[in-house]
Amino acid sequence: MTRTLFREDATLREAPATVLASGPEGVLLDATIFYAQAGGQPGDTGWLAWEGGEMAVANAVKGEGEAILHLPTEGAALPPMGAVVTARLDWNRRYRHMRMHSAMHLLCSLITGAGVTGGQIGGERSRLDFDLAEPPTKEFLTEGLRALVAGNHPISTSWITTEELDANPGLVRTLSVQPPRMGGRIRLVRIGGAETPVDLQPCGGTHVAATGEIGLVTVTKLENKGKQNRRVYLVLED
Repeated sequence: MTRTLFREDATLREAPATVLASGPEGVLLDATIFYAQAGGQPGDTGWLAWEGGEMAVANAVKGEGEAILHLPTEGAALPPMGAVVTARLDWNRRYRHMRMHSAMHLLCSLITGAGVTGGQIGGERSRLDFDLAEPPTKEFLTEGLRALVAGNHPISTSWITTEELDANPGLVRTLSVQPPRMGGRIRLVRIGGAETPVDLQPCGGTHVAATGEIGLVTVTKLENKGKQNRRVYLVLED
């Protein structure tokens, strides 16, 4: 099991860790700030540094059980077993993913009653697919997103049990992917206040602390991807 420091504090840019396993298939640490590719969010990239060496991390992916593997770039040196390393993120890339992921939750809040059938987070452009016959216009969605960003609503996390989620299935917006059940618990991401949140849904990804950090966001395109599937593209303008 890898302790997921990124879920405890998504703003950590570097942290120490101990190497539990090391090979071309990936490096396993006892704790990590690297988000593992999942749920449409790319895995983090960055570096592992130790006394006498450094490894560039090409991606972070899920391994066996709760393990996270740090994949080396081709030809990179590998840290020795038991070494204490300093993990450092490519922070600019990660932070754009955090801003974009939070913007996508806001987009969900504007398209009520429609399940999410797919999505992909990118640093420049992202998309969400909705089970929806007629989506709102891109102008309506852009205006709504920018208003929610300007409101600077807080973004926080909490945990519920799998039994609590099963008793409240309406929390889940995704139709094809179930939220990660981590040790019998489900992580919720809340945007806004406790009583009347802007958005509340299970999510294992990384987010900014408040919507004001997202910056200028625009819905650029709507596509029909089937009789009942509408794809919405959004970009960060800076």
